[in-house]
Amino acid sequence: RAIAGRRRIMPDKARVAVFVSGRGTNMAALLYASRLPGCPYEIGLVASNDPEAEALTLAEAEGVATFALSHKGMKRAEHDAAMEQAALDASAQYIVLAGYMRILTPEFVRRWEGRMLNIHPSLLPAFAGGMAPEPQAAALRAGVKISGCTVHVVTDDLDAGPIVAQAEYPVLDDDTSESLMVRMFERGAELLARTLPAWDSGELTGKPQDDSLATHS
Repeated sequence: RAIAGRRRIMPDKARVAVFVSGRGTNMAALLYASRLPGCPYEIGLVASNDPEAEALTLAEAEGVATFALSHKGMKRAEHDAAMEQAALDASAQYIVLAGYMRILTPEFVRRWEGRMLNIHPSLLPAFAGGMAPEPQAAALRAGVKISGCTVHVVTDDLDAGPIVAQAEYPVLDDDTSESLMVRMFERGAELLARTLPAWDSGELTGKPQDDSLATHS
């Protein structure tokens, strides 16, 4: 489905499409940050592979254009093409993967090289490759005392793109995967909302990941 948004995209702001699969905690943080004075971007589209995603309801209530198409029964490339076309139809200049539970095809990623960010629920390069709650469970098994989340540039090497920003939080003795996820969502939403304007302006740029830290968090 595609639903026209009521808000007008300002011509002097960067147009951003946000891809989501669930509740939209990170998307909401981006959306509300975009309405602060001086913010250099505006959310032009919220798109999902799950037509029932709560994030879509929130976006519609806030007057943001939405697009939803289930990936079930579709080839990955075909679904990617539909999602990309929705972003292009919304005149998106950037894509943010904010809890998007799909791995994009290398061709899609290359077409958006340097213009797509993802938030990963660990301090990359530690615990790469999984989606929440897998990195949280891995952190507990490893016995680390500090975990966090990472905003990184998306490349066709999964979770290995240049790091733009990270946020840390402590791992407590009584933590579970679920309690770490709650902390991660809180810090991740704040981090993403703070990072996107700085990345768009060039104040923040990605730095290569240090593979020597891959076993730590």
